[in-house]
This record gives sequence, structure tokens and C-alpha cells, in this order.
Amino acid sequence: MALITRRRALTTLGAAVAATLAPPVGSAWADSQGHRPRPLWRAHAHNDYEHPRPLLDALDHRFGSVEADIFLVGDQLLVGHTVDDLDPTRTLESLYLDPLARIVKANHDAVYRGYRRPLQLLVDIKTEGSSTYLELDRHLRRYKHLFTTYAHGKVVPGPVTAVISGDRAARVPMEAQSVRRAFYDGRLADLGTSAPASLIPLISDNWTLNFTWLGEGVFPDAERQKLRSIVQQAHARGQKVRFWATPDLATPARDALWAELHAAGVDYLNTDDLAGLEAFLDGHR
Repeated sequence: MALITRRRALTTLGAAVAATLAPPVGSAWADSQGHRPRPLWRAHAHNDYEHPRPLLDALDHRFGSVEADIFLVGDQLLVGHTVDDLDPTRTLESLYLDPLARIVKANHDAVYRGYRRPLQLLVDIKTEGSSTYLELDRHLRRYKHLFTTYAHGKVVPGPVTAVISGDRAARVPMEAQSVRRAFYDGRLADLGTSAPASLIPLISDNWTLNFTWLGEGVFPDAERQKLRSIVQQAHARGQKVRFWATPDLATPARDALWAELHAAGVDYLNTDDLAGLEAFLDGHR
């Protein structure tokens, strides 16, 4: 586990250099005249930790959601895509929780100064879900007032909303809690069930398992109606919608699919291309 791959070492070096050159926390989203571009709440940074500056690059591109994959190793939550990527210095605290706490303090209890809407932190559990979630819960409790909280049937918004994805076994301990600082990432199978938005505020699923269209040619009308029905059902219950496994190469097909997702009201567009999605959303306000 202590070994660092060559790719990870280069990424870590790049992050260190970029952090040295970065503007002070709290000023990264303002220009020289103090103008702050509006956050792009529908932008989701998939595998955010693989960028040179995890979290900070996404925030510089004004993203409303970031995703971190975690592995439970001992009592540490290490961030990486596979076991071979793990580096003991790259923990959930060092890459996300501690920076978010500093940013929120600098920006007067908000991730984006002047905007009270929470940033979504999607935590994808890669090890056994129940035990990993319980350790994650202990970590989140160390950050008072940072996270949206569910307490005895009431949701109290915070600067960051943690949503738990990945291994499905996390759901059991979450449902048993009367107080928690995280929420569950549902699937299309959860749509229309008795599970409330206070447990499942987000419905996510694999695009390619539910749709055949990948952005080329005409979007089949039946699939367009299916997409819009999914969004309408979720929104009627106070839930948001995200699809992963959508095309992500910078091609007309990707933009065509993004345009259909945007028009249907899908709440989060999934990408590894921060600048590409930023430009798309700025052009579709």
C-alpha cells in the first residue's frame, strides 16, 4: 500500500507545484475586479482526485459536485481509483475534508462566497460498504457545521452535502441512524419507492445500461420520453438525477448527449473534462 506509482508520483508533484502557484483560498473564484462567476451547480467532476489539484481544479472551474473514490485501509480512508493507486498521504481528509473546511471558513460558511447552496461531495466506496461507511461517518463527525445533516427526520443544510455511492452495503447502517452527516446515492430501481429524499436525495445510474443512444444521429423519441419521465419522477419526490458512463471525449456526439441531458433537466452532467463541461454549461445558461 505504501508504494506510489509513477503516474501518482507525477500527479502528486504537479499538485504540489500547482498549490504553490494557486491564489489564496477564498479568492480563487473572483477576478481582479472582485466579480465572482456563478457556480455551475450541474457540473459533476467524475474521478476528481485524478486532476493535478483535487477539489481545487473543480472549484476553479465552478463545479457544483466532486467525486472521490475511497478505500478503507486500517482506520484511514485512502483516495484512489484502484488499490495500485493508493498513497498513504492521499487521504479523504488531506484532499477534501481539510481543504473544504478551510475554504468554508474563509468564505463565511459557504464553498462559493455569496452562494449558500451546498457543494455535493460524492464519496464512492470501493471497499466493503458497511464497515467503510461507519469509519467514514466517524471522520465526517470531526467536521462540525461543514456537512448537511439529517437529524431525527429533519434535514439541516450545510456548506457541503456528502452523498455515499459505491458498495451497496453502506445503506444498512445509514438507514439505522437517527443522526447522520451523509446521504445515499440511489439507483433507478429506487425511483418511486418508499425511500424518502431525506435518505436518497440523488438517483444515479449507468447511461449505457438504460439507453442505446450515445449522441450520434437522432435521439430515439422513446428514449427521450423515458429520460424525461425519469427526471420528472425524481423531481416530484425532491430527488436529483445523474448518469455515469456517458461519452466524455470532446466530440459533437458528447455535446449532443449533454444537450439532451440538459434539456431534460438532468441535475448533474458527469465528466473528467472540467474545462469542456464548463464551456458547455456557460453556453447553455
